Amino acid sequence: MPHPDSPTRVTVISASMGAGHDGAATELTRHLTAAGFLVDRHDFLDLLPARAGKLLSGAYLRLLTWAPAGYQRIYAATEHERRPNPAVRALLRGAERRTLATVTPDTRAVVSTYPGASQVLGALRLRGRLAIPALTYLTDFSVHSLWVAPGIDAHLAAHAIPAAQAHEQGAAGVTVTGPMTDPRFTPADEDERRAARTRFGLPQDTPLVLLVAGSWGVGPVREAAAEILDTGVALPVVVCGRNHALAERLRADGVAHVHGWVDDMPGLMHACDALVQNAGGLTSLEALAGGLPVVSYRCIPGHGRTNAAALDEAGLAPWIREPDQLAPTLTELLHGPRGRAQREAGLALHASAPGPVPAVTAMVRRPLPAARPSSTGMPVESPMAGVVPAQRRRIAARQTVPGRRADADRPVMPGRPGAARSGAESRRARRRTVLMMAAVAATVSLGIGAPLAYAYGDSPGHHFGALTHYLEDDDR
Repeated sequence: MPHPDSPTRVTVISASMGAGHDGAATELTRHLTAAGFLVDRHDFLDLLPARAGKLLSGAYLRLLTWAPAGYQRIYAATEHERRPNPAVRALLRGAERRTLATVTPDTRAVVSTYPGASQVLGALRLRGRLAIPALTYLTDFSVHSLWVAPGIDAHLAAHAIPAAQAHEQGAAGVTVTGPMTDPRFTPADEDERRAARTRFGLPQDTPLVLLVAGSWGVGPVREAAAEILDTGVALPVVVCGRNHALAERLRADGVAHVHGWVDDMPGLMHACDALVQNAGGLTSLEALAGGLPVVSYRCIPGHGRTNAAALDEAGLAPWIREPDQLAPTLTELLHGPRGRAQREAGLALHASAPGPVPAVTAMVRRPLPAARPSSTGMPVESPMAGVVPAQRRRIAARQTVPGRRADADRPVMPGRPGAARSGAESRRARRRTVLMMAAVAATVSLGIGAPLAYAYGDSPGHHFGALTHYLEDDDR
């Protein structure tokens, strides 16, 4: 237990899958630090075995680029599943040891902004290996089943719609905390608008629509830019993130205002009159905080479409599904009462709740439980610190469990002291090696093969069934 006068330590785990999860983690870290917490940040992709995180990120990007229909099919097929498939479970289990290592003995809570990390933390909580609260901050406006992990103590949502979706899928401790954005995202007055346009070399007296596609610049961005230009309602200002090839193609298409990665995104939003987005992530919330009306158009598959539907349902951003609706909708947002109403709704969203810090604070102040049920329903003794120390785990592994003999009772071969124990350690080592190999295979399968298999009617889960059964039989 930390000294009562010392700052409370919280661990935040994100993932560099694009910039949305990291952006939410950055803001969460800033808010927690301002409230007096000490915060440790970790990237979940670094916690996966055998460098699987880099493979997973790259495969996901290629999937969105090369096989968007396949990604849509797997997203729809798994959107409401109660449990990840065996390949995903095998991959995530390989991250448990490193995830535990991120939690120091004085840490009082762990907050995840990435669903894979939440699944690992929930599993550790259920098995009694993580004794401090684990929370999930839902970065999307819609909730895929992977976000809802049994064992997680609280799920924090920016709005009532994702909160209701999480609750329907069985999430624990669902709380509407409101969104988090950088305080620089604020409405601009006329002088700030003109200064921003001058800085970015934009025309002063022309309506401008900011077109964004995330840090990776994925989706049919060129089509959207051309169609905005063809409406004659406004000029597109396109942000391509780190997709340099896309920026070059847009310039070749004749789009005059194209940017790569933009450090001063608040300033660029000050220069524009509306935002067109295709993923419904953090940038949409930033635009709403800045008083920009937002529209969803030509959305990427999966979470891009479900986020667009949720934002539309909330009255925060219309989802344009047909190109012939683009011009009239932009006209209403730029010049009509609909635009004023959406600006007010976006600002009201950010004023509706104080953010997640009070919820984290309340969870941290709860006393640690004396015992927590395991995944089998039997009580598990909670350790004094946030995780079970390595030495205590080794002692526990040698204790007698039903159906097995303690190490002290096991026969030892003459001339080979500890042979039985060495054999058990060898089996565990082999399983760890196989697990790392399975993680790489599962990553590739989930990144490319699994969506295509779903697309053509073949489930990838059975390919990993026997292997996962073998891995999950490991006694921990």
